[in-house]
Amino acid sequence: MPFYENVFIARQDVSASQVEALTEQFATIVQEQGGQVSKREYWGLRNLAFRIKKNRKGHYVLMNIDAPPAAIAEMERNMRLNEDVLRHMTVRVDALEEGPSMILQRRDEREGREGRDGRDSRRSRYDEPREGAEA
Repeated sequence: MPFYENVFIARQDVSASQVEALTEQFATIVQEQGGQVSKREYWGLRNLAFRIKKNRKGHYVLMNIDAPPAAIAEMERNMRLNEDVLRHMTVRVDALEEGPSMILQRRDEREGREGRDGRDSRRSRYDEPREGAEA
């Protein structure tokens, strides 16, 4: 069966638990059609590049899917009918990625840079004393 990556954006009004229920609903549709969802990633509430249906933010979700084309068509049909889904995009890929996506890797990198005091542990050139300056 072919591999697919699907990303959908849910409205900002819905809670994270409702987004998880939506994800489960779409995964169930794929499984009923003979496919499987190998990975689900909730990327969180993020800013949109432009307003979509009067929303400035949206809940982003990524799903890696191994399913026949008929299952993808049925899932996308249900996404179009659901008013909580602002946008969706499904792309056919040659192989599914293992491990966290780039979005989650970047989030982990940012969280790892913070020191104990909550500030970024990297120092800027203005933080270091200048040579010859009196202390």
